[in-house]
Order: sequence, then C-alpha cells, then structure tokens
Amino acid sequence: MVSRSCANFLDLSSWDLLDFPQTQTQRALPRVMTVPGIVSELEGDGSSDVNSSTGSHERKIIVANMLPLQAKKDAETGQWCFTWDEDSLLIQLRDGFPSDTEFVYIGSLNADIAINEQEAVSQKLLSDFNCVPAFLPKEIHEKYYHGFCKHHLWPLFHYMLPMFPDHGDRFDRRLWQAYVSANKIFSDRVMEVINPEDDYVWIQDYHLMVLPTFLRKRFNRIKLGFFLHSPFPSSEIYRTLPVRDDILRGLLNCDLIGFHTFDYARHFLSCCSRMLGLDYESKRGHIGLDYFGRTVFIKILPIGIHIGRLESVLNLPSTAAKMKEIQEQFKGKKLILGIDDMDIFKGISLKLIAMEHLFETYWNMRGKCVLIQIVNPARASGKDVEEAKREIYVTAKRINERYGSPGYEPVILIDRLVPRNEKTAYYAMADCCLVNAVRDGMNLVPYKYIICRQGTPGIDKAMGSSRDSPRTSMLVVSEFIGCSPSLSGAIRVNPWDVDAVAEAVNLALKMSEAEKRLRHEKHYHYVSTHDVGYWAKSFLQDLERASQDHYNKRCWGIGFGLSFRVLSLSPSFRKLSIDHIVSTYRKTERRAIFLDYDGTLVPESSLVKTPTAEVLSVLKSLCEDPKNTVFIVSGRGWESLSEWLSPCENLGIAAEHGYFIRWSSKKEWETCYSSAEAEWKNIVEPVMRSYMDATDGSTIEFKESALVWHHQDADPDFGSCQAKELLDHLESVLANEPVVVKRGQHIVEVKPQGVSKGLAVEKVIHRMVEDGNSPDMVMCIGDDRSDEDMFESILNTVTNPDLPMRPEIFACTVGRKPSKAKYFLDDVTDVLKLLEGLGAASSSSKPEYGQESSSSSSQTHVAFESII
Repeated sequence: MVSRSCANFLDLSSWDLLDFPQTQTQRALPRVMTVPGIVSELEGDGSSDVNSSTGSHERKIIVANMLPLQAKKDAETGQWCFTWDEDSLLIQLRDGFPSDTEFVYIGSLNADIAINEQEAVSQKLLSDFNCVPAFLPKEIHEKYYHGFCKHHLWPLFHYMLPMFPDHGDRFDRRLWQAYVSANKIFSDRVMEVINPEDDYVWIQDYHLMVLPTFLRKRFNRIKLGFFLHSPFPSSEIYRTLPVRDDILRGLLNCDLIGFHTFDYARHFLSCCSRMLGLDYESKRGHIGLDYFGRTVFIKILPIGIHIGRLESVLNLPSTAAKMKEIQEQFKGKKLILGIDDMDIFKGISLKLIAMEHLFETYWNMRGKCVLIQIVNPARASGKDVEEAKREIYVTAKRINERYGSPGYEPVILIDRLVPRNEKTAYYAMADCCLVNAVRDGMNLVPYKYIICRQGTPGIDKAMGSSRDSPRTSMLVVSEFIGCSPSLSGAIRVNPWDVDAVAEAVNLALKMSEAEKRLRHEKHYHYVSTHDVGYWAKSFLQDLERASQDHYNKRCWGIGFGLSFRVLSLSPSFRKLSIDHIVSTYRKTERRAIFLDYDGTLVPESSLVKTPTAEVLSVLKSLCEDPKNTVFIVSGRGWESLSEWLSPCENLGIAAEHGYFIRWSSKKEWETCYSSAEAEWKNIVEPVMRSYMDATDGSTIEFKESALVWHHQDADPDFGSCQAKELLDHLESVLANEPVVVKRGQHIVEVKPQGVSKGLAVEKVIHRMVEDGNSPDMVMCIGDDRSDEDMFESILNTVTNPDLPMRPEIFACTVGRKPSKAKYFLDDVTDVLKLLEGLGAASSSSKPEYGQESSSSSSQTHVAFESII
C-alpha cells in the first residue's frame, strides 16, 4: 500500500494529461484581506504556509464552472467592467446567511480575457467582488466544457448512451484529459486563497467532479462539500463511463455530497457498492459511507428559488402591463404554459404531441385553450438540438393548421430571448403549467409558477384584484424531474405516454376551484419555506457537522493520481514496530499468541488456502518455544485446519470461531456444546434454503457450529436487501432458541450463544492462568470483523482482577483501517516478517532460555537485521 502520494497527480497517469497548451505562469493571487494592513501571498509553486494569513474567520468558498458575474468591455476605454449577475444561484444562496458572512467565489468568466490582462482583472475581481477567476486556455476550455462536460457527462447523466455516432459522441480520452487539466487549474485557484483550517469549500455541479481529489491531496483535512445539480444515473448507465472509478473517488474525497432527490442519491450509493465495494448505513437519519476511515455523508434536499427576486419582478409596472395585455389577448381562453430550454431532454416535442391528442380526444377543448411554449436559448449545440428544434416547429405548425382558426392559434411558440418581466407575466396568468421533461436534474419552473400565481399586494393593486381573493394553480409535471417528489399536489405524468399527458391536462383545466386552491396552498407552503437560502444554509450546516471530527484523527494520503484518498484513523493507531515487539518478546517469560488464518497468514485473495512452507516453518518455530502458547483462531472448520497445520504439533487451534478448541495435535478437540443443542438447525436450514433459491448466486455453508448464508456472488443490491430480510426473518423464528443471528460482510450467520473468537481467547487465557502460566505478553493479529471480538476481549484482560500481573498487549489488525486494535500491519507479508522476527528471537534464546551468549546474540542480531 502506498503511504504517500506523488506531488503531482498529472505526472503519475498512464497518459499525458497535460498534452495541451499551458497557461502562462502567473504570480499567485494575494489572499482576501481579513486583517487591516496584512496581506499574505502564496508562491507560485504552492509551497507557502497557507495557514498563517486569514486568522480564524470562517469563510464560504464557492467553486463553480462560472463566476456569478457579467463581463463587458468598454469600447472607448478598452477596460473591462463587471457587475453581479443577480439571477445567479451563487449570489442568491447568500440569503441563507447573516449579511456579514464572507463568501469567496472561484470560477471562470464568460469572456475572453487576453493573457496580458488577466493579472489586472484578477486583482480587480478579488478586491471588488471577492471573486477569483480561473482562466482556462481556449483549447482546454473547448475540450473540457463543450467536449467532455456537454458531449459526455451531460448526455450520460440524462440516460443517453453513445450507442451510435449520430446520437452522442464516443468516449475521447483527450477530452477527459482536458477535463482533469481544467479541474487542476480550478484547484490551483482554490489553493491561492484558502485557509484550510477555517474555510468551508462548496463545489457546484458535474463540471468539477475530480476537483475534490486535488484539494484533498493538498489539504487532507479540508472541509469540502459537493452538490450535484443534474441527475445521477443508475449504475447500469453510469458504469459504461470508462473513467467511472476516478469520478466516484473524486466525489468520495468530499465530506458531504448533495443530491436533489433520493433516487439520485440511491443511484450514487449503488455505484459505490457495485464498483468500489462500499457499504452505507443510516445513522440518526444521516446516510454515511465509510471510506478509508472517513465518513462521507449524503445530503438529499432539492434546491429552492429566490422568492424576493421573483416578487420584485412581479411588482414592476412593466410586468403588470404585460399581464393586462395577456389577459386581453387570451380573454375567455385557458392558458397552458410551458417554459423550457431548447434541448433534447425537455420533451417539448412530446408536449406538443400530447396537446395534439388533447384536441383530438377532447373536442370541447378546441378553441378554448392555448399552449404558450417559451423556448429558452439552447445551452449546447449539435445535430440532436437542430433535429429537436425542427421537429418542434413542424409539430406546432401541424397542430395550428388542423385545429386553429382565424384569430386563434392553439400553440404559440415564443422562440427568442424573453425578458424577465414578460416571462413572469405569463407565469402569473397561466391556468396550468406543463413541465414534460424526459429527464431533468431539478427544474425550477413549477416553483416559479407557484410563487407568481400567489402574487403580491402590488400586482393585485395594479390588476384591480382583491388580496383576499382565492389563489389557484395547477401543475402537470413529469415524474422524471427532480422537483416532482416535492410537489405532492401536482399531477404527475409519464412524458412518453402522450395520451396520459393529454388526459392530465384536461383534468387540470376542469378541476374544481376548491381543489385547485387546496393544491396551490400546499405547494405554496412548501416552496415559500424551502427557498434557495434555506437550501444553502441547510447544506453548509450539514457540512460543518460532517467535518467536525477532522482534527480528532490522524490522516495519511494514499494512492497515486486520481486514485488518491485519505486514510483517517485514531491518533493512537500506529504501525507495529518489529524492533519494539521483539524487545518486549525477549523480556517476557510467558506469551500468548493468537493468529487469524484467512487474510492474516494466507492472503484473502489467494485461491489456494493451504498454508505455504514459509507459514508452517514460522509457526513451528514459535510453537517450539516453551514460553509460547500459540493459537490459530479461525472461522474455518476443524477438519481443514487440523489437516493443513498438522506439521505444527504444539499449535493450538480454535476452529469455527472457538466452537471447537484443541491445545495441540496430541490433545482431543473440546467443545462446550452437545449435538442435542443444535436442534435450531432444523429451523434455520429451510429458511436459508428458501432465500438461497430466491437469490441467484447465494449459497449456504454448513458448519458443525453454525449455518452461514453467503451472498458475495449475488447482485450487490439484491443480495444486501435479501440479507436484511433474512436477518429479520431468522431473528423472529429463533427468538426462543439459544442462538444469535449476525450479519457480516456478505453473510448472515446463525450460531450458538457464547461462540465468538473473543470468548475463545478468554477461555485460553483463563486456562493459562488456572495452570499457573499467566501470560505477561499477549499478541493478537487478525484482519476482519470477527477478529474485532478478539481485540476487544484481549484489551479487557488488562483490567481482569484474576490476572496476577498486567500483560503487555499487542492487538494488531492487518491493513490500515478503523479497528479496536492499537496497531496495524499493512499485509500478510508484513505479518510473516514479524513472526519470523519473533521466531528468530525464540531460536536465539533456546540454549539458555533467555540468557544469550555474546556470540549467539550477535548471530541473532545479524539474522534479525536481514529479516527486517
């Protein structure tokens, strides 16, 4: 296992990530000034101490693809002018915090800034707006944003696979290289201004999904959150992405990952389970993934809208004027409103076809309702967008020709940049809002429609209506958009079922006013209490909670390139030093050594489970020392263990987690349980068989002491679900039996009460005490969950009053991972090296039982040094 990553991720990849024009080396930006007269600057190589400049003031660093700024170059002076983009989410989310909360924004500019102007622009944006621009070279930006983001990630996340060249681009590794390079540039900008001990970093959306890896590598304890604003696809779709693992690991380098809906979070968790083998659990309502000792929390909360901004537009005189114009133009008609971007996922064509079915099926709607479809400018280009646009116009023309009449068009397409006040007026006047997207991350159109239908005192006065008049609204929304679960009063539809959509629109228009009012009130209460400020505040509160234990653990950076991750462990957890344990070993007179088998003496991944000659040799060496009591404590059956370990005559074996115990090959097997006590097996076996038959890939393991249902070869999600159900089933039918039901890694096991590795170890130690051989050193090595019982049991012996003296304890787990053990060794190889060192120490002490001659001591030292 790699204990330290290389200084440069990009140099470690198997392909040249930086095969693009490089940005001009720039002087690093100064930090945001927080103490008058003190400005700290970072060197360009990032080697400066970044912890010394900003004091303890917590800031929110928001990182997104685009800065919330509008840029314009003065034609006369040639100077760049910048203003806040008040419609940007990044600006609106500040409403959830006190006015003195400091925000720093990092992102690119929607303007082409010449290289010789970049430094001046950077200084201006930092001083005037607290913004740090990330200048991407033109070629990298093109391949990163228009290439990988828009032609790979965006379609894939919306369930569109590149099955054919005409429908999505095939994976191009050069575009991926540009994506990583762009993320690296963003990370450099973050590093220039961050105080990692105090600042919170919040990354927005799919453009920057490997950025967390760069930041986590530089600052192991950085407080880092990520929110995905698009859908996250099911594992069947996502795993087609060739760089799927790199992106997953990037997200897992965050402390908190946010999604709009549970479906998106569930898909992400399924991908982590299937591709990385990670399990998750819910703790007090919070979903958490254990990732190398760190808990990565999952946040599920749909974003809201900025209600004040929308109401201010409603109160504009121009909005009221437009509302009166719409009222007059469509007098006596029902207005159905659609507002969508021009892209292939918004379902505009399906919406028009549904309207065609409405007029065809419900003939009384002809001449009485109008669909006003506002088409926002496309955010991407390509053949698919052009085809979709062409189909929209052809369908609208066909409907108008067939069902229209002089002075009446059933479908009105508004394909231009619509002013905010005009769009707001349409929201306020529409009887029904139809959102028919086939896949959309969130879609805030329904929320805006609800607020506009509620109105304001100002607009009521302008329109001559009473504030006490009832408010109504009707929503027909696709079940495939992110806001759908939060709108329980909406009519949900399958956009591909055009007949059902037509029926839903007819129902919405004909619904009673009382029911419309109830649905509107329910929606308005939710939307008004879950605005964008609430969303932002809730996310950052959870980020604070998720990162509060950062400094209570020790951290190591492990892995190369984009596989980098941080291992987080208890401060007292350290690698077992061979020198230290050998020194203690030589000083002690009675030792108890407990060793797991699989994963400790034999690699877990090895197909051959029999011990090697090296393992047998070292065990034999330890067992021949009269000061040692050596036990193999394993879940395996006694037949296999006794056969494999037969050359070690003095070796003790605790098989099947201690159900069977034998002190040496010359002793008989002991057990505290009789066969009559195993009648519970007659209850368990048929239950397990029914689950085995229903779960493809699962098996049953029959032991004398236990029955085990394995599902490691079953579908991960289904196997896990079945395991939970089997656990509940067995606990209910075995409630009065003297057994315990436990769920482990890919198993459900039923065994008698009082059978565990921990109890087996206690029995051995108590027997040693009774025989007058109380140990003054206890060593225990294991690698899996069942071995944690051993560690806990051994640590409890320290306080056991039956022991005449307190022994030296060496509880050691194999692999760096959270454990009850105090020590760790990296792998099986390290375990064998340690045991060889102890065996060499035993051999050197045999002639005089611990009183070595100078010559034998010298030889042992040489032999031991060669082992180390």
